Amino acid sequence: MNYVLTKANIVNEGNTFKGSIIIENGFITRIVAGDEDVAVPAGFICIDLKGNYLLPGVIDDQVHFRDPGLTQKGDLTTESRAAVAGGVTSFMDMPNTVPNAITNDILEQKYSMAAEKSYANFSFYIGGSNHHADELMKIDPAKVCGIKLFLGSSTGNMLVDDQEVLRRIFAEAPTLIAAHCEDEGTIRRNMANMQEIYGENIPVQMHPVIRSEEACFISSQKYIEMAEKYGSRFHVIHVSTAAELSLFRNDIPLAEKKITNEVCVHHLWFNEGDYAEKGNFIKWNPAIKKESDRLALIQGVLDNTIDVIATDHAPHTLEEKSQSYFKAPSGAPLVQHSLVAMLEMVKKGWISIEKVVEKMSHHPAILFQVEKRGFIREGFHADLVVVDPAHSWTVSRSNILYKCGWSPFEGTEFHNAVVKTFVNGELVYDEGSFKEDFRGMRLTFDR
Repeated sequence: MNYVLTKANIVNEGNTFKGSIIIENGFITRIVAGDEDVAVPAGFICIDLKGNYLLPGVIDDQVHFRDPGLTQKGDLTTESRAAVAGGVTSFMDMPNTVPNAITNDILEQKYSMAAEKSYANFSFYIGGSNHHADELMKIDPAKVCGIKLFLGSSTGNMLVDDQEVLRRIFAEAPTLIAAHCEDEGTIRRNMANMQEIYGENIPVQMHPVIRSEEACFISSQKYIEMAEKYGSRFHVIHVSTAAELSLFRNDIPLAEKKITNEVCVHHLWFNEGDYAEKGNFIKWNPAIKKESDRLALIQGVLDNTIDVIATDHAPHTLEEKSQSYFKAPSGAPLVQHSLVAMLEMVKKGWISIEKVVEKMSHHPAILFQVEKRGFIREGFHADLVVVDPAHSWTVSRSNILYKCGWSPFEGTEFHNAVVKTFVNGELVYDEGSFKEDFRGMRLTFDR
């Protein structure tokens, strides 16, 4: 279908202005500034947006949709539906599925599955391991978002700790390396100390003590230095501490940076005081830490020390998360609520809506060199989100779309709502309804 979207408040490239958008054959063909009526070509559908915000679709550079092999938690259909309902039009999925996506054959199988199941556009990281470095060198940088390294143990048992293998990857990788940075030795020592005190009954409040600021900083610093030595394109995901911010630059344009980073919504929203109420439901790796860290991360977003905002969407079943601290896996679902949570921060005066769009749409596109997405520009794919800034609603089990059926935001009232999402020019989500026969596209990269 072709559309004319009128009377929108368009948020794009640092500005908010009244205007209209014409969508034809999946692309934005015309942007009209101003509030005047726009001629509607024959056969086009006209939608009056009535002053609602029109944003470029969110590009989430870190999700775990659990498909294949862990589909009791989530799958490409359920989680991509939740994503588009939350304004996420493109995602980059991690390799710690079953089997681990550490070969090109397994990776291509995931792409084939997504083409049949995903409501959003998609890309998949190939995972590093101690034994498959040759596979990383075979990827096509124009068709794969990046290489993912777990440099601290996390869900999926994909820790890469062979230093010779790591040196080869950093020296020879054909594309961006994204890394989970936590120092394994520090974590193990902290865990042993907590076990001496608490035995097997460690409270979840000790999670940020075990997976500490020191563990994050040591690892991030070590591998940034390695990346600088070899000239690697290195991306530190889910930065969680104030200390780590000193490792990154904010004095050059993003497109010129070789060392970049990401912060996740939960590290901007929660602090360690929330463990008392939320328990394992906010147990992530890296851990939620101090209020001072949260505030520093927000400042890092504002001053461009932080490059992008993502989710680390990682659903687990209620049964899994209800276990003891030792047994409960780390991670939580977020894609349905990431944009509205950030817009709630706009309501609170912590950040501007233009900055939210920059960090969730523009910057992921620039950082990963995504072709023709992430901006509202003529000639770009029409990945667009309509947000009603005056629609209040409360997160509850009845409106959660994740397959796992729960959210760390349950009981939270948001004062804005995603009402429509266009993916590749198609109205895929419209006030609770989905275009059921729609499927997204494989992302391509201008590399």
